[in-house]
Formats: sequence, C-alpha cells, structure tokens
Amino acid sequence: MTLAWIVYVAGVTVGLWRTDAPWPMRVVLAALWPIGPAAFVVTVSLLLAVSLFVFPIVGALAAAGLLGWLWLSLYS
Repeated sequence: MTLAWIVYVAGVTVGLWRTDAPWPMRVVLAALWPIGPAAFVVTVSLLLAVSLFVFPIVGALAAAGLLGWLWLSLYS
C-alpha cells in the first residue's frame, strides 16, 4: 500500500507541476489521474469480452486455448 501512495503522490506532483492548465484544472487532473489506467483496463476487457460473441472464431480460439491450457496444467 505504501508503494501505491508513493506512485499516487508522484503523479499528483507531476500533474500539479508540469501541466499547463489553470490551477483549478491542475488540481482536478492531479486528483483524478489514476482513473485513466483503470478506464483503459475496463475498456480493453469489455472489448475482448464482446469480441468473443461478435467474432465467433475469436471465441472458439479463446475456448480452445483455455481448454488446452487446463488440459496441460492438469494432466502433465
């Protein structure tokens, strides 16, 4: 948890120091900067999940890969 605080404080410091926006916007940006990576992870996860249904070959390949990985991990 200490590392997370160090990273957060470093991001806030950089956001306040290096951003060329008015001060109220700098404060908002510095406070909310961790939402960006979380939004990226959520977006990519949703796109991958939807692609399993929209493109059936992707779903079939993912299922085959998962089953193959389970087979190898259980029986080898």
